[in-house]
Formats: sequence, C-alpha cells, structure tokens
Amino acid sequence: MIILLGPSLSINQPKLCPSATWNSKAITFADQNMIGTQPYSISIDINNIIYVAEGNLNRVQVWQNVNSTPIRNISNGLNTPQAVFPSINGDIYVDNGKPNGQVDRWTVNATNGTRVMNISDACYGLFIDINNYLYCSIDSAHQVIKQSLDNDTLSVAAGTSTGGNKANELNHPRGIFVDTNLYMYVADSGNARIQLFKSGQSNATTVVGTGASGTFTLHQPVAVILDSDGYLFIADFDGHCIIRSGTSGFYCLFGCTYHPGAASNQLHNPLSLSFDSYGNLYVADSGNHRIQKIILTTNSCDISYNLPKLCSNATWNPDAITVAHSTSIGLHPQGLFVNNNNTVYVSATALNTILVSSEGNTSLQTYISSDLSGPGAIFVTVNGTVYVHNGGNNGSIYKWANNGPGSSVLA
Repeated sequence: MIILLGPSLSINQPKLCPSATWNSKAITFADQNMIGTQPYSISIDINNIIYVAEGNLNRVQVWQNVNSTPIRNISNGLNTPQAVFPSINGDIYVDNGKPNGQVDRWTVNATNGTRVMNISDACYGLFIDINNYLYCSIDSAHQVIKQSLDNDTLSVAAGTSTGGNKANELNHPRGIFVDTNLYMYVADSGNARIQLFKSGQSNATTVVGTGASGTFTLHQPVAVILDSDGYLFIADFDGHCIIRSGTSGFYCLFGCTYHPGAASNQLHNPLSLSFDSYGNLYVADSGNHRIQKIILTTNSCDISYNLPKLCSNATWNPDAITVAHSTSIGLHPQGLFVNNNNTVYVSATALNTILVSSEGNTSLQTYISSDLSGPGAIFVTVNGTVYVHNGGNNGSIYKWANNGPGSSVLA
C-alpha cells in the first residue's frame, strides 16, 4: 500500500542522486510481436502498472509491474490512440481524437470508455495535475487545453492557436508535465525547445533548446518528465536520444551517438518515456517498434564530507585555535580534508606526507608517505579511497584505495 503524505501525482518521480547512472545498454520490455508497430505513448503509475498506447492497433495494453504478460487490453471504440495517462484512483485516460474528437476515461475493469473531453484533433500528450485537471496537447492547433475533471470547466492552458516561436506561442506541442507547483513543461517540438509556463502565466520561459543559450541543442523534443528534484528527462525524436538535466546542466543520457539504430544502446525516434518507482526508465522506441527499459545502475547519494545545517544567524568565534603547528605539519601545507566521521587529513607538502587524525585525537599521525612528492589537494571518498594531487611528481593525481596507506596508482 502506498500512503500519500500530500498532493501527489499519479506517475513516478523517483529520487535520483546527481551521480545516478543508467546502464548504457537497454533491454527490450515489449517488441513488435507484442505491441505492433510504432508505439506512441507509455505511462507508468505509482504502483508500477505500465500503460502503452498502441495507435496502429487501436488499443492500449496494460502490464502489472514487470510481468511480461499484459493484464488488460483496452480497445473498444478506440481509433489510433496517441496518448495514455493513469489517474491517482486507477482510472485510465486515453486519447481518442483521431477521428472521434474525444478523450475517454476507462474505469477499472470497464469494457467501454466514457467521453470526458471534446477535442478538435488528437491529443499527443495527456496529463492530470494535483488539482484534478486533465491536460491535452493538440499538435495541429498549437495549443494545450485543460479541463477540470470535477466540473468540466475547459480552458486554454498554453498557446494561441497559431503556430509560432514567441513566448506565448507553441509550434506542434507534444508531451506535457505539470509538477506539484502547477508549473507546466511542454515539449514544443516544432520550435525544438522545452517551454515552462508558471501557474497562471501565458508567457513561457525556454528551459532548454532553441532560445536558451548555453543549454543543449534539441532537434525535435516530443516528451518531457521530471524526477522528484525537478530535473528534466527529454525524449528527442529526431535526435534519437534521451537528454537529462543535472547539477551541471543538460547532457545526453542514452542514445548518445544521435543516430538511429536498433542496437541495445540505440534508439530510433523515441516518442515517450516514463519512470518506474525504482528509477528505471522506459522508452517508447517507435522507429524500432519496441519498449526499451533502461536500468538504473547506481544511485548513491552518500557523500564523504560534512554538510552541516546552518541557520541564517549562525556565528563563529572571531578567535581561532591552532590544532597543528609547523613542527608537526611542516611549512606551507596545501591540502586539508575532513570526512563525515570527523577524521582530518592533511597534505604536509614540505614533508611529502599525508597526516591523519581521528576525532578526539589531537595528534597527527603519518598516514601515507610512499610515492609522494609535494602533495597538495586531497579528497577522501566514502569507502576511504584517498586522492592526492602529487604536485612534485609531474602534477599527477594519485590514489590509495580502500583506506589504506599501501602503494599508490595513478588515478
């Protein structure tokens, strides 16, 4: 059972560390024999139920967790569904706009859908926000519309119905993501950019792509999702890749040759993407007629140094105390590190030595002396590996593994 502690979305936003990595080779979750050609959309809810819109087969298939056998087939009355999105209560919303002009709701175990929104053309993106508004991006109308699922109030969320590249315009919008602050991100595919519309605003800020200098060149972004910290993950249709943002900006996560291909490390016109609760990334790899699963391999947020919580009015003593003199550390020490166990490491540069002192011990002991020449900057990892700038030895970085003072290797 999942207990929701506040406003929450129905799809996964995993907690991902800045250093998180994914396998460079994906595995195929479903192939053409299972889903037909060109899967259009994938969504995974917080219970890890997987929904895939198979437009060319006029249906949506549903899988439970990672079970390879579908548990449900939704098809009655559907015509070329472009998008699917689950709600928090288990209802499924499916685009049925081409040519039926509607979005349908399918309740649990229903054999027929119910019309909930009238639309002028297909929805290439669907989303439900925390206030129970249903969003639909209409590619041909260059707009995103939204409708309250409580009182059926319909309004324009973004766009002017005329394609353009101004701040209040969209050009063939596709994927939508509305976070818990009601900030709406739109994959503005025709303008090769991701637009951010803050709540109640008609003018957007370009987050990445054309018009956002110094970010990343997008070719045709068609889907965007966010993790729990608000970092973006983007499917670039013509770039044949997945782009993400992080602490250092935007970079390629997968398919980074930027060429279409069918190998396990390639994509061909990705159309949609979604996280499971474990941080694995599923991609509707439309040109290869498959759903690819990119497995999260590392996600450790552990750091080796202290990050104290300091109040805005914190103060420090104006008079410092000396914890080590030149008699013990020599002249001009150039490196200092304190780990999260309060063990102190000092590069005693003039002595060609690394000294160490554990918490509560005021004396520094020789820790590393072999292979050192003018050691400078120093860093110690969570597992005790020591990295040192060995300045007198051709300026190389050396490491001593596993918290031990044995022989070094070049880092």
